[in-house]
Amino acid sequence: MTAEIILKGQVLAFDRSPFGEGAPQDAAKVTEAVALRDGKITGTGTLEDMRTLQPTSKVVDHSDKLITAGFVDAHVHYPQTAMIASWGKRLIDWLNSYTFPEEMRFGDRAYADEIANRYLDLTVANGTTTVCSFCTIHPESVDAIFTAAQARGQRIVAGKTCMDRNAPEGLRDTAQTGYDDSKALLQKWHGVDRLSYAITPRFSPTSTPEQLQAMGALWAEHTDCLMQTHLSEQTDEIEWVKSLFPQARDYLDTYEEFGLLGARGLYGHAIYLEDRERDRLREHGASLIHCPTSNTFIGSGLFDMAGLMAEGHRIGLATDTGGGSSFSMLRTMAAAYEIGQLRGTPLHAAQLMWLATQGSAASLRMDDKVGNIAVGMEADLVVLDLASTPAISQRSDRASDLWEAIFPTIMMGDDRAIAEVWIAGKQAS
Repeated sequence: MTAEIILKGQVLAFDRSPFGEGAPQDAAKVTEAVALRDGKITGTGTLEDMRTLQPTSKVVDHSDKLITAGFVDAHVHYPQTAMIASWGKRLIDWLNSYTFPEEMRFGDRAYADEIANRYLDLTVANGTTTVCSFCTIHPESVDAIFTAAQARGQRIVAGKTCMDRNAPEGLRDTAQTGYDDSKALLQKWHGVDRLSYAITPRFSPTSTPEQLQAMGALWAEHTDCLMQTHLSEQTDEIEWVKSLFPQARDYLDTYEEFGLLGARGLYGHAIYLEDRERDRLREHGASLIHCPTSNTFIGSGLFDMAGLMAEGHRIGLATDTGGGSSFSMLRTMAAAYEIGQLRGTPLHAAQLMWLATQGSAASLRMDDKVGNIAVGMEADLVVLDLASTPAISQRSDRASDLWEAIFPTIMMGDDRAIAEVWIAGKQAS
């Protein structure tokens, strides 16, 4: 595989967040070419300048296509790959009917390997180059996804899911084994190649106070790790939390009390936040992860993107496979737009693309490595065909600017729009 290469096309990068002052599209810039060498981005600009920078590089011409950072999916459950799009349940029944029976299978390393590789195949085919995944309680499930990602050279985050109550026998650990297994896996994988470990209590209803305390202690010992969990996804879930933690001020307090609120915390969903919760999450610089296809598919609710962004929250975007009904970040962007419309605050195409790349990378504290096209960043890229189907092509042909050409692909695109994927400077598709 060529160690250095130049890609020519409409190269999209962001100078700032499109959620700040000014027009969203002014946060982005488009150049003609991007140069890659040894897995890193070495330059962007005119084709002539990139040829001067790397005179011996092969040039791959994508003149009619968009070149952007690879998509970053900030909240997934790779073990739910096989049971995605399961019918008709809300969260708690959905977990009991579909999720837990499937997750029971991941103590079998061969099965975990099969699903891990299937999942990464499906996501790369959809242009996703970085994911942050829950595993199952089984250490084998963690080893499987990290082994598969390492072989592909991917940057991913994952962690053993910890649950010691309100789950079937065979899917429960204990406060002590959850701590011990998580620590051993963290020491084995965290910081190896492009792999990062996330401490992973599933959510407070499936962990006793003792286990939450143990997870908080582990995070305090390894402050460079991320911590991922769920927060305020559905109203009946919130009532369940109140019954389990009657002394807690609110749902967030069930984490905060045990040292599980911090700047490197990732809180999936966060739909029904109380004022105190919003204030505390912002004060800590924690990340809220918006999962729009999941929120509509299992009937959770409408995330307040505009309000939370205006307050200064750090927000990422995610498929939430398999509560989410698609492996595609394009479909996820479309769902985020639709939810914004329902709240009266539609998102601009620039905001959607930023959320799926730099915004999600920032939520994972990785925006210095992935999620944008800039010198020194890791060369994870996706080439988008903005005319991948007849329906999209006939609409984009009428576009008056680049954003109008991109938007039909966001709304109607699927894996057919993914022309190429580059991971660490190597072509993956």
